[in-house]
Amino acid sequence: MSDTDSFIEEVTEEVRRDRLFLMLKRYGWIGGLAVILIVGGATFREINKSKAETAAQDLGDELLAALVHDEDAKRAEALSKIAADTEGGKAVVALLQAGALVNADDRDAAVARLESVAVNGELPMIYRHIASFKALLLQQESLSLEERRIQFEALAQPGAPLALLASEQIALLEIEQGNTEAAITRLQQITVDASAAADLKERASQVIVALGGSLDSGAGPEG
Repeated sequence: MSDTDSFIEEVTEEVRRDRLFLMLKRYGWIGGLAVILIVGGATFREINKSKAETAAQDLGDELLAALVHDEDAKRAEALSKIAADTEGGKAVVALLQAGALVNADDRDAAVARLESVAVNGELPMIYRHIASFKALLLQQESLSLEERRIQFEALAQPGAPLALLASEQIALLEIEQGNTEAAITRLQQITVDASAAADLKERASQVIVALGGSLDSGAGPEG
């Protein structure tokens, strides 16, 4: 145990026994300052923790109130009025609002909300990549194949949170271009990836079979 830990433990015990005065005499002004810092720091942390928990609860209540609307347009409007205190909270609100806008057939507005999350450098990568991925899916008709490929390849980099889902989309682009072998190869890589979810592996396997390929990653199209 370090001297600091020992000191803190001793101070705590002495306070509990109402002998703070004796401790202050023993450690002088340094001990007094340490006690103030310890107590003040603990209080500050508890206040911040309480504020964060209260803010999170308030945000949750507002989200639930907005999501109970039956009509998607009203749900999107209610979500737009929620002012979250944190960047993460704002991202969650934006993602939910984008979903409501899509269901309300307002894809342009949904893409705008998603892109606002995707370019926010203060957010963790997972938020930004989810937003980028969803925005790309919504722009299949407005973006060229090559534009989509470039952006999906950026999301498919090793270690990226949505790498395998982005790789699946690239395989579908290969099919769209008539590059069957390239599509099968990419899908086979997904089926043997230990981190791939079961439903993603199943989808990849079904497409491979539909293309006439083998589930053996070393084989190409049959024929």
